[in-house]
Amino acid sequence: MSEHRGYEGGSLEFLKANQVSVGDSVKILADITYSGIIMPRYEHSDDKHIVLKLNSGYNIGLEIAKIEKVEKIQSVEKIIEQDKKLEKVVGLPKILLLSTGGTIASKIDYRTGAVTPVLTAEELNSSVPELAKIANIDAEVLLSEYSENIMPEHWLQIAEKINEYSKSDYSGIIIAHGTDTMHYTSSFLSFALAGFPIPIVLVGSQRSSDRASSDAALNLIGATKFITESNTKGVYIVMHQDENDDTIACHVGTRVRKNHTSKRGAFQTIGDNPAFIITENKIQKNIKKDFFKINKFQSRIKLDTRVALVKYYPGYNPKLLDQIIEMGYRGIIFEGTGLGHIGNTMYESVKKANEKGIFLGMTSQCIDGRIRMTVYESGRDLLDLGIIPLENMIPEVALVKAMWVMGNFQDGEEIKKNMLENIASELSS
Repeated sequence: MSEHRGYEGGSLEFLKANQVSVGDSVKILADITYSGIIMPRYEHSDDKHIVLKLNSGYNIGLEIAKIEKVEKIQSVEKIIEQDKKLEKVVGLPKILLLSTGGTIASKIDYRTGAVTPVLTAEELNSSVPELAKIANIDAEVLLSEYSENIMPEHWLQIAEKINEYSKSDYSGIIIAHGTDTMHYTSSFLSFALAGFPIPIVLVGSQRSSDRASSDAALNLIGATKFITESNTKGVYIVMHQDENDDTIACHVGTRVRKNHTSKRGAFQTIGDNPAFIITENKIQKNIKKDFFKINKFQSRIKLDTRVALVKYYPGYNPKLLDQIIEMGYRGIIFEGTGLGHIGNTMYESVKKANEKGIFLGMTSQCIDGRIRMTVYESGRDLLDLGIIPLENMIPEVALVKAMWVMGNFQDGEEIKKNMLENIASELSS
């Protein structure tokens, strides 16, 4: 890593002239006196400022023309941390921890202030020593991707890896995953591995494990406690219930979405309470015994990405839908308005898609509630054009389910039947 990473022009010359580098601890006299660590700059930044991380943790930009003096306090060399192997405890349950990346699998390099991926899942494991008191953790890096880079081919890779342990002696499997697309991954695993004999828990964090406000450790501890104490199966997402550290929420993998960009309690179960609430002393169960319909496990790890999620809005150009049809897509999930509507300007394109045998499903842009396409004339018209109402399925879940169904079934009636069947609690009562 460059000792002046991100700096160029005037700001680079300024650092060199004052003999300071990225990561150095400095005191800077300007309008007031600032103390902190020189931070790297982002790409395409100007050359008139330097960035300082204050002792409070906040970053500020300082205009070099207004800086009177720079004093180097300490030059900090990066310390390579050694993994600490945890001793196995006889009698504790075994859990497999798979790391795929994301904030929960990141740490802050305090020499540079940069957030970087941990090198191994063992490092993630050993950073939370409380886990060793609950279970024996076997850790493995499967991927090292930020959530936005997780693609359907990664879903397949994760599912195939988990499927290898369907007859293992693990009590459950934890997947460390970035939060932004975590509910897409949980949805696919819910369908591809329906009936899996042990619980599969996806866990993430909104803030990296080195921050004082991090939720990483408590989410991991909550996921581990849930696996060892809940006596259940299924695919879940475990995250903070709210901004407090008192409760961790466990959401069914097909009934959850991320509803806030940055809060620790960003994930919510749609239309209901979380399936379980995890506290320090107990696990509160909110779901019925027969919540998961599939009891016999049979993996179906296939998908077809030729499915589009179309969010309708006033002014949507139906030619965009025509392009989807011409590209050979096999399914279209509409995110319609209200009870499940799209404008009549779309009708001809919808008719064309139906005639080509494309599966057409309707979900709603409303966060909660069911599709009711028989209430208004426009909804009844869309039913006549072949659009299938998908009850209260979350749009993203409907998209993933359609990909999974298309990958495993070819016949139109089989596709429709499986899209309407409640396979992994994607439809709630």
